This record gives sequence, C-alpha cells and structure tokens, in this order.
Amino acid sequence: MAEDSPGFQARRLLRAARVGTLATTDPGGQPFASLVTPATAPDSSPLLLISSLAEHTRHLRADPRCALLVAGLPESTNPQTTPRVTITGTAEPIDDAALKARWLAIHPYAALYADFADFSLWRIRPAAALLVSGFARATRLRATDLQPNRGAVAALTAAEAGIITHCNTDHAAAMTLLGGGAGPWRMVTADVDGCDLAPADPEAGPVRRIAWAAPVGSAEALRGELVRLLHRARSG
Repeated sequence: MAEDSPGFQARRLLRAARVGTLATTDPGGQPFASLVTPATAPDSSPLLLISSLAEHTRHLRADPRCALLVAGLPESTNPQTTPRVTITGTAEPIDDAALKARWLAIHPYAALYADFADFSLWRIRPAAALLVSGFARATRLRATDLQPNRGAVAALTAAEAGIITHCNTDHAAAMTLLGGGAGPWRMVTADVDGCDLAPADPEAGPVRRIAWAAPVGSAEALRGELVRLLHRARSG
C-alpha cells in the first residue's frame, strides 16, 4: 500500500486517535452519539473499553451496528480542513488479554478502572469508511481498503514483543528523542503502520503515535523506518 493511499491515510488517523465519537442507535431508532477513547488492533480494527452501564453499550448489545468518527488537526483556522475518517461496521465484545493490554498501552490512565466488572473490551469490525482528508476531499473506502497486508500484520505481531524490548533496553535514548526529548519515553506498541511511545511519567502527556512513511512488512523494514526517523530527529 502506497504512502499516499486513502486506506493508509485512514489508518494513520485511526491509530493516532486518542478520542473519538461513537454513533449508535437506541431501541426506538433514535441516533445517539458519545465520546469514546479508541485504540487499534494490529490489523487496525478499532478497540473500545466501555462500561455496561453506558448508554452506548446498551445500544450495541441490542443493535451492534455503529459508526466511529476520529479526526486529526485542522490545516487552517477553518475546521472543515480537519482530516477525519468515519468507520461504519458492527461492534462485538471480545475477551482477548493481548488486545486489552494493547488498548491499555495507549490509555494507561485507564488501569485504575479497566478491571472493574462492568468494563469490557469491544472490537469494531469495519464494513466501510469515509475519509475526508481536507476541505472538499472525500473518499469512500471498503473494508478491504482499510486492511493492511495480513502477512505483514502476522509477522509484525509475532515480532512486536522482541522489538519493544530491544528498543527500550538497548536504545532508550533514541526512544526519548523520538518521544520529544522531555524525560524518558518508551515504546509500547509496534505495528505495520507505526509505533506508540509513552512517557515514563503519565502526567507528562499522552501516548504519542509515530507513523512510518509507508506500511512495513517485516521487523527489518521497521528498523529501517526507526533509523530514518532518528536521523531526521537528530538533524532537525
């Protein structure tokens, strides 16, 4: 998938999002929107940790159809220049410790309540999407347009733990440089589209998404992207 492909642009927005708007439908057919805090699975499927007490969770249990809107930063003072993507699909609860750990790596503050009995992890299965990459620039996407290469996802998922350990143990200074240089930072996720870096002090700021220039298919290609980004950070 090329760097400028709409599918890759949409995934970059999804993976960088720390907040979004979830649209559901109540049993009477009334649309409802709420704030949620998404993360993504290695294959870019959106993940939500939500409470059974929440209105949107009750809606999803009755009707799993939903939409998720996430946005980047506007290109100008006109809010319509904000890049954003709306994912439509179905949501389902999922009991997966690895995916829950991935969600918590992106939202570490939630460790205070993540194990409460009323909270559970949900996964949105995308059916389609609408990418608006700026003012009057809209592209409709199919589910297949959003999916990274399955072989690459499997390869990077298998290598992720080793990559993270190596980077944090042997290249701690480099991780801090990529994170912004203010205090220690560490890698907490790595996938085909980028990686996430978290400050050692949770109060220092949110987890930061670092995107590759293009999707990678192997641990070696991921290393090349890190070297490129570090070279740019050091020279800039």
